[in-house]
Parts: sequence; C-alpha cells; structure tokens
Amino acid sequence: MSYIRFRTHYLHTPYLVLAALEFLVLFAIFSFLALLLTLAGVGYPSVDTNFLSAILFALILSCGTLAMGGYLVMVYESTSALFFRTLVAYCFVGGIGLKLLYLVFPSANPGSTNLFWAVIAASIIVIVMRLLFLRVVDSEQLVRRVVIFGAGDFAANLLDEYEQNMRALGVRIIGCIAEKPEGAVAADNLLPTPSNLYRFCRQNRISEIVIAQQERRRKEGGWLPVPDLMECKLRGIAVTSGVDFYERELKKAKLDMVHPSWIVFSDGFKASKTRALAKRALDLLISLTLLLITFPFIILTALAVYLETGRPILYSQTRVGVLGKEFRIYKFRSMRQDAEKDGKARWASANDIRVTRVGAFIRNTRLDELPQLYNVIKGEMSIVGPRPERPEFVAELKEKIPFYDTRHYVKPGLMGWAQLKYPYGASVEDARGKLEYDLYYSKNHSLLMDFLIMIQTVEVILLGKGVR
Repeated sequence: MSYIRFRTHYLHTPYLVLAALEFLVLFAIFSFLALLLTLAGVGYPSVDTNFLSAILFALILSCGTLAMGGYLVMVYESTSALFFRTLVAYCFVGGIGLKLLYLVFPSANPGSTNLFWAVIAASIIVIVMRLLFLRVVDSEQLVRRVVIFGAGDFAANLLDEYEQNMRALGVRIIGCIAEKPEGAVAADNLLPTPSNLYRFCRQNRISEIVIAQQERRRKEGGWLPVPDLMECKLRGIAVTSGVDFYERELKKAKLDMVHPSWIVFSDGFKASKTRALAKRALDLLISLTLLLITFPFIILTALAVYLETGRPILYSQTRVGVLGKEFRIYKFRSMRQDAEKDGKARWASANDIRVTRVGAFIRNTRLDELPQLYNVIKGEMSIVGPRPERPEFVAELKEKIPFYDTRHYVKPGLMGWAQLKYPYGASVEDARGKLEYDLYYSKNHSLLMDFLIMIQTVEVILLGKGVR
C-alpha cells in the first residue's frame, strides 16, 4: 500500500518519503555551510551547535512548505507555479521563520549573506527533486491499480473525482464492474464481468476493489458477489467501501455515500474529556499570544475602518455554535453600515458591492477576523473547527442537506479544514461541499490535525484564498 495510517489519518507514503528526503537535503546544505564557515574560522563554537542549527534550519523550511500547501498541490501545478510556491515557502515564509528563530537563538545565525545563499541553494535543489519525484510517483510501476464495483451515480462521481484529483495521488482506476449498465458511467469505463474475480485482479495487477453501490442486496436492485470479494480480501487484495475510499484519498466524507451506520460504527467521532481540556488550554495559549502579537494591527485596523466609514468599527452577528447554542460573533466591519438594512440575511457574493475599500483589504488579509479572539477566549469558539454559520442559513441548510447538524457537535473555529480545501461558500451547494470536509474533521479531529491546519492557514492568508 502507498499509504500508512497514523491514528485516524491516512498519510500517503510517497509524500512522506519526499518530505523526509527534503529534510535531509536541507540539513545537509546547512551542515555544509557551517563546515565551510568553521574551516574559514568564522563558524560556530561547537559541532553540537552546528548540528542543532542545521536541524532548526531544515525544520523551519519544511514548515514553510507545509504552510504554503506544497505537498498538497504540487502534483497539480505547472513547473512555473511549483517554482513560485517553493520560493515563497522558503524565501518568504521560511525567511521570516528563521529571522524570528535567530532573534531567540542568535548563536545559530550564520549571517544574512550566508543564509541567503543557503536558502537559494535549497530552493533550487528541492525544485529539481520535486520534478523528478513527480515523474517517479506517476510511473505505472508504482501506481495503485483500482477497480470499482458499481456503475451508478456513486461510481460516476468517483470517476470524476479521479480525473480531477486522484491521478496525482498515484491511483489508477482501470474501470467499473457492474452486472448491467446503469447509464451513469460511460461505456468505455465499463469492464466485462469476470468469471473469476481473484484471477482477474491478479492478471490486471489490481491492489484494491472499491464498492460504490448504493444498493448491495439483489432484491433492492444491487449486485455484490460476496464470496468472490471474501476470497480476494483473504488473499491480499484490499476491499474498501466507497465512502472510506473517498475519506482516505481525498480527506473528505462523500455525503451521497454517508449513512447513519457509518457515523455510528466508524472508528471516529470520539468525544474525549482529556482532549477537550487539552484543546481548551491550547486555545487560550494561542489566542492570548495572537492577541499580544496582533495588538498593533488591531489598533491600525480599527483606525482605518473609522477613518473610511466611521462608526461602528465592530460588527456582530448571531452564529450557531456547539450543540446548536447561539452566540454573538465579532468582526471588524468590512461592509457599509446599510449592508442589510432590510434585516434580511444574505450570502456574500463575488465582488460584493457592499464591501468597502478597507473592508476588501482586511478580508483578504483576515484582519477582520481578529476580534473573534475574544470569542475563543470566552470559550464560544476554538482556534480550529468548522466555521460557525448564521441561524437563518442553518435552518435552511438542515432541511436541504442531510447530516448538516453533525458539524455542531464540534466547537466552531477561527480556521478550519473546509476553509483550506474548499472555496468560499455562498450557496446551499457550497455548504454541501464544505460539509463533506467538516464531516471529515468532525470524525478525525485531533491536536495534530489542528496544528497542521494552523500551519497551512498561512497559505490562505498570504494568497487570499476563499475571500469575497
């Protein structure tokens, strides 16, 4: 298998290997630089200091790659976009991280000029490594070959997702097997029903069978050769349900395939008092630290809003929190005072004319969200969690979207998994798409996942993703 499981998360092995190799390369580059400086008589006082400095250098630049989503999107990007993203991750995000680090540990600083050349060398070598990696991971010798049981809407949707996203993950779906064509899957994607399923899988080097049928019993119109599937599984070929396949590969729960039994019996959706206390302590630590660091920006933002459009500076709305409890959320006002003068709640639209010039800037930089640190300190929100929605929209969405209320069993947050993976939601269909990621977070959330979301939110802020 080209993935490993860490607690409830599936991590793709090729990208873990790439991250480890990049870390070693970064460590080697800095160690070589330290050696040259030591030989020149201007190096660090000890070998131990050189080793620690190299570790910190590699760690900061690796976090820069995570923050810019390097491992998540590199497979979809052009060479120029990959080059730009790597430079931003290393020269900008990594550079800021290293400067802050050297303020605390000045003895680890090799000097601005030396650091510049180390970062440039790292960027060039890593870009070449990634281009080679993309060629290797996409080779037919390494990909996982998958066959789908079913040819209905679920299977067709899975094929669409495959064309858009899964090819880059080292997956090859060779086709769909169905007792009879169902119309949703094109004829060129249909495979003849094999007389011996295990022999078919061995001949075609199939490593996994995905069940993508809504009805599994023949009397309901479905068809599932259970004895053949049992033989395949017992002889080493993985058999996976469609919803679990989606979750593992795309880090979301496919809503059309989710059933109540999946929520009840799945290995997830666990509420832990210990984790809740740890998360609360982390929320307080991070929110108070952010409040201290961003206080000058809070003052400047308040002044800018006041100078452009006057008072009120802050804007509040009722939102739905954990277990459906309503609370008031606070933001810097980014729209005109009469944005909802008729009292009717409206989705924000692209290029919304209600947004002011200052409002557009603070929305792009997420400065308008800073007052919500008060909500985090108060305990109504968390740093990481599903974004809270307005009760007017929640009432509508609960009627139109199944399982929508499940997102309210987790405390809402300043930043979330859906924000990273899905563009700004401004419709029922968008809310449905975001819920698939919120369900994944609700099922698998952990402190490790929260840390990864916080790091990757840097890309959202720098690139202004998901803003209207």
